[in-house]
Amino acid sequence: MVDAAPSRPADRAPRPGRTVGARQLAALLPDPADTRPAYRHLAQAIGTLILDGRLALHTKLPAERELAVALGTSRTTITAVYDLLRESGYAHSRQGSGTWTDLPEGRNPRGISRLIDPQDTAIDLARAAPGLPERTLVDALTRVAPQLAEHAPTPGYHPYGLPDLRAAVAERFTRRGLPTLPEQILVTSGAQHALTLVLGLLCRPGDRVMVENPSYPNALDALRRAQLRTVSVPVTDEGWDIEIIESTLRQVVPQLAYLIPDFHNPTGLLMPEQERVRTLRAAARSGTWLVVDETLTDLALDVPAPPPFAAHAAAGGTGQVITLGSMSKTHWGGLRIGWLRAPARLVTELAGQRVATDMGGSVVDQLLALTLLAQAEDLLPPRLDQLRRQRAALAAALAEHLPQWTWRLPPGGLSLWADLGEPVASVLAERALEHGVRIESGAYFATDPGIFEQRLRIPYTMPADTLREAVRRMATALADDLTVRSAARRPHWVA
Repeated sequence: MVDAAPSRPADRAPRPGRTVGARQLAALLPDPADTRPAYRHLAQAIGTLILDGRLALHTKLPAERELAVALGTSRTTITAVYDLLRESGYAHSRQGSGTWTDLPEGRNPRGISRLIDPQDTAIDLARAAPGLPERTLVDALTRVAPQLAEHAPTPGYHPYGLPDLRAAVAERFTRRGLPTLPEQILVTSGAQHALTLVLGLLCRPGDRVMVENPSYPNALDALRRAQLRTVSVPVTDEGWDIEIIESTLRQVVPQLAYLIPDFHNPTGLLMPEQERVRTLRAAARSGTWLVVDETLTDLALDVPAPPPFAAHAAAGGTGQVITLGSMSKTHWGGLRIGWLRAPARLVTELAGQRVATDMGGSVVDQLLALTLLAQAEDLLPPRLDQLRRQRAALAAALAEHLPQWTWRLPPGGLSLWADLGEPVASVLAERALEHGVRIESGAYFATDPGIFEQRLRIPYTMPADTLREAVRRMATALADDLTVRSAARRPHWVA
C-alpha cells in the first residue's frame, strides 16, 4: 500500500530580519537583583545563550531602555551589558540600527563543540552514542571494496540515496509491519539532517511545533534555528499524558509535532500502543504533520522492538507521518547515514531541497551502511547484550555510591534519566568536570530554561569499569560543597 500524496507545501515567505523582544530575552536571563555585579552576569548569560543557539546569531537585541524595564534594572546597567558584549565579541552595533548578536573570533557554537572529541582525559558521559568494533568495520570495508569499484566510473551523485540502500530500508519497514516502497525513502546524512530538511520544507518562521519536554537537544536547536515556536507536552516518569497531547493538537493546531516514542531520549520510556493510536488520530484531525524519531527503536533491551509508529494509523492515514531513522545509535555515528520515510511526493520535494545543500550523500558510507544492515541479525544481538551488561553495571554503581538518587530502568535505549532529589545538576556537572567526568545537566534537554535542574541523563554506552569509575567520581564531586558557580564558560557536548 502506498501513502496518499500530500498537498504541496505553500511557497516559502522570505525570512524576516531576526529580532528578540525585551520580555522574551528577559525571561531567559538571571534576575539582576540576585547577582553582583549585575552587568557582568547579564552579559555572560547572553553570551551563553548565543553559544547554546537559544539566541540566534545576527539577531537584533532590544533597545537598552526596553530591556532595562523588562528586567527591572537601570538603563546604565544595560548600557554596561551591551558595552561588555561588544568588547568580548558577542555583539556589534550598526549606526542607527541597534545592537546585534555576534560570535567572537575563534569561538565555536556549542552545537559544534559538543560533538568534538574532548582534548582532555575526562570520562565522556555527554554523548550517548556507541562506537563500532574495529573488526566489524574492517570486514565491512573489505566487502564494500568490489562494490565501490563498480561505482567509481559513475558521477556518484544520488540525491535520493543509493537505490539498493533505499530498497533495503523500505524492506526493513515492510518487515516491521509498515508496507513501504523505495520511492518513500530518502537517505540522508543522519537523522538530524533529515529533520532539518523537513523543517525547511514544511515550516515557516513563527509556526508552532509541538515537542515533548524533555527532548533531544539537537532537535530543539534545529527548531530554534528555524525560528519556530515550540509548544511543549510533558513526558514524566509515568510517560506521556495523552489527554494533554490531544488537547494541544486540538487547541494549538501546530504545523508539526516532533516525537520520540521509542525509548525516548532522554527518559528511555516506551509509548504504549493505544497512546500511539490516539496521537495519530488527534494529529489527523488537526492536520498536523507528525515527525516520529525512531533512531533508538532497535535498541530494545527488555521488550520486543516496537513496530513503526505509522503502522498504527488507520488505512490510508499515514499521509502526514514522517519517520526518521539512523544508524548512529545502533551502529556508529561516524557513518552519517540516516533516512526518512514519507509519502513519495514529499520525498521528491525534500530531495529537491537537499540538492541545494549537499547534492547527495557519500557513496562509500552508503555502501558500508548497506553491508551493515544486511548483517543486522548477526551484529545487533551482541550489541544489545553488551548494553544490558553496561546498564546493569551503571545501575549497581549508582545504587552503591549515590543511593539517594532515583531512576527507572529503561526497557531500551542508551541512557538512564536520574532524579538527584534537588536542583543541583548544572553545578554538579561543573564540579564533576573537575573530577574527570563530562556530563550535561538535565536542563539542557528542556524546552524552557530553568527546569530539569534535578535531573541527569547518564548513558551506559561505555565499558562497565569506566561507568563504575564515572559514578564514583560523581559521588566524590557531590560530596563537595556545591556552591553555585556559573557554567557559562564550560563547553557543552551532547549527542
